Amino acid sequence: MYKIRGSFTKYLCMSIDIEGVIAIKGVIMSGGIGTRLRPLTCDLPKPMVPIFNKPVMEYGIELLKKHGINDIAVTLHYLPNMIMDYFGSGFKFDANIKYYIEEKPLGTGGSVKNAEEFLDTTVIVISGDAFTDINLKKAYDFHIKKGSKATLVLKREPIPLEYGLVITDEEGRIIRFLEKPSWGEVFSDTINTGIYILEPEVFQYYKKGENFDFSKDLFPKLLKDNMPIYGYIAEEYWCDVGDLNTYINTHKDILSRDNKHYLLGQNQGEGIWVGEGTIIEKGTKIYPPVYIGKNSIIKAGASLEPYCIIGNNCIVGEDTSIKKSIIWDDVNISNNCEIRKAVLCNDVKIDERNRIFEGAVIGSHSRILKNSTIKPKVKVWPHKTIDENITLNKNMVWEEKASKKLFGSRNIFGVYNTTITPEIAVKLGSSLATVIKRKGTFIVNSDEKNLSKSIKASIISGILSTGSLVIDIEDSTMPMCRFGVRYFKADGGVQIRTDEFNKSNVYIEILNSKGGNIDKGTERKIENSMVIEDYKRCEGYEIENAVNIYNFSSIYLKEGTKRLKNINKIKNKKPKLVIASPSKNIVNLAKKYLTKIGCTVITAEYNNNFGIEDIKNLVLEEDGDLGVFYSGDGEKIALTDGFNIIQDEKFNLLSFLIGFKTGELKEAAVPYNFPRIIEKIAKEHNGSTVYTKSNISDLIRTIVKKNLDFQFVLNFDGIWATGKIIDYLVDKNIVINKLLQEIPEYFYFRKEIPCTWDNKGNVIRRLTEDRKEGVELKEGIRFIDDKGWALIIPDEEKPRFNLYIEGDNEEYAEELWIKYDKKIRNLLKD
Repeated sequence: MYKIRGSFTKYLCMSIDIEGVIAIKGVIMSGGIGTRLRPLTCDLPKPMVPIFNKPVMEYGIELLKKHGINDIAVTLHYLPNMIMDYFGSGFKFDANIKYYIEEKPLGTGGSVKNAEEFLDTTVIVISGDAFTDINLKKAYDFHIKKGSKATLVLKREPIPLEYGLVITDEEGRIIRFLEKPSWGEVFSDTINTGIYILEPEVFQYYKKGENFDFSKDLFPKLLKDNMPIYGYIAEEYWCDVGDLNTYINTHKDILSRDNKHYLLGQNQGEGIWVGEGTIIEKGTKIYPPVYIGKNSIIKAGASLEPYCIIGNNCIVGEDTSIKKSIIWDDVNISNNCEIRKAVLCNDVKIDERNRIFEGAVIGSHSRILKNSTIKPKVKVWPHKTIDENITLNKNMVWEEKASKKLFGSRNIFGVYNTTITPEIAVKLGSSLATVIKRKGTFIVNSDEKNLSKSIKASIISGILSTGSLVIDIEDSTMPMCRFGVRYFKADGGVQIRTDEFNKSNVYIEILNSKGGNIDKGTERKIENSMVIEDYKRCEGYEIENAVNIYNFSSIYLKEGTKRLKNINKIKNKKPKLVIASPSKNIVNLAKKYLTKIGCTVITAEYNNNFGIEDIKNLVLEEDGDLGVFYSGDGEKIALTDGFNIIQDEKFNLLSFLIGFKTGELKEAAVPYNFPRIIEKIAKEHNGSTVYTKSNISDLIRTIVKKNLDFQFVLNFDGIWATGKIIDYLVDKNIVINKLLQEIPEYFYFRKEIPCTWDNKGNVIRRLTEDRKEGVELKEGIRFIDDKGWALIIPDEEKPRFNLYIEGDNEEYAEELWIKYDKKIRNLLKD
């Protein structure tokens, strides 16, 4: 064997010549808890998470020192003593460090203001959990040149959803902020790095001790007051070590880039770094790039494959193979183990013949006994012991969902017993009740499928564990769930539905107290609660009995009947309807309702290829008055009179027209991607429109806020909507074709353009740079001229762009489509 001696690690400030000195102070925000990094941060503050065996915050101090910034304030909240013990007064870093502790979280702005006496000159604020070599001198020179009062250092990010988005004009002046946007709100790919250059006067906008956020509070106020606030776009490396993927990828990035190897010190071979006192026995196989810390032992026959990082004082046993993994300090890995793209925290002991697979994390002070397997993406919290001969296929706390996010554009979607298991459903129930209202009342229902009922039972169990009351409505629909939440004055609701085409796919929707879908902020809180298993559980004696309701449909249908004004006329006329739906339950409910109000109902036999066209033919064959096709969740309908098909935006235009004509609708809440012909219809009937974002939660929130009950029914309750439409047609003694003729001609269509996830932000940003044309940035990017418009919105769930086009005539609408299709595809090629 051989032993390598001599110091190899150098501080960043020693390995690079100091560039232009900046006569200002530095502030490092280090109060983060690091929820998304758990279990790494269960017993360690986020700024102390190691990158190449030293805390990420240490790199921040070195960055400030590199630019001559010696006076540094550090703001603390979570486990502050660990940071203060490590960095002390700053003497060993040749810096003067002062600490300011928040007793309670104050937000980014509040935490810095907590160091008020320190803020007597220009300050550079950086995050203690960001890893970067951004040139602060260049950013400072930009700040001075622009006469800026607040300069935000920005970076381009291909997928910017988890960051604050910042939009600037050609001069770099900031014109808009957006915190953690959805794809529909992505107007650029320039994100906020959390590095700010601030003049003292900006801190006069709020008081010490006030909970205040830079991005949400201070910067919008500066923007509103027309203060000079600018964005400097940096080209250097920057990474927010926010979750496990970015943590692992940061190490890979540094090892992969020759121009970043100065961060690692002197190497002992091409792409191999070995610390002082480390012993590598003969017969060890090392495939660069590999980084090994101090005083570690790599035994004979061990194999270290590319992108391995081994900490200080570690032992890697004989014939053990490690690949793409990060091993912290004091880790002992025995013989014949296999570790693949995993993270092992401090003082972990791995016995012989264990296998740990991709994405697994083993928390500090844990032990895995021999012959066990840790499956991919499994996380083990600190101080756990895994027995011999165990296959661990679920986390000790939480198993991540296969997709990037738990929630999609409006619901949770998954495959039964793959991404949606009964165990996950229990945790979902506990989390949603914890976040929405502990010991609240929740409506939980499902369709008639056994799969849905299985998931429902698990969700109910989780909700009950918080001391909340559950009202279980049997064999229900989405509209019934919305009605049930309002009827019982519940705090929220859950509806579970099985896909009619793929019987293993399940949908879960969560509602607020108004019967609308929860907003994005609540979705994130539920996800975070599940990740850290932060549930507000009750005592055993506090568990409530679930209330089971088996005939709620009678109440629901009765309420729908009460909303009609002309039931006697309907019974006299006996309109003949042909109806169908993928859901037998919805067909049965619709038939019961329509028969009760006086209609003659024919139910069509449904199969996977059946649709509104088939109903159109049946209406003609049966000499029917109207055909109705209900969606699988019961919310949407498509209509036909045997000649016309009315669905999607045409149905909504028809419903708006009826509402305006009857006076039941004075103002319409219109999704931003909807045809603007609605404005003409509203104006002709002395009505008005208010635009909302296109997602369902924003639309329903606006409808509820403005008490647009007619629109709520027509948009989100297919059965009641059918009744309202028949009620109007019979009362006015007109056919639907006559009513359609009152809708002005319009030329509107939707298209899709495939792309990669990484291209979305870049394309959107480059589209917004084209300021020669009329551009509206309310949701996506809307290009407007005097003959039409084109709206481009990145899809929330799929790698594609959604285009919405409306023109004065069909030819111009087609021109717009060709123009923007070509434009996007050219940007994608570039």
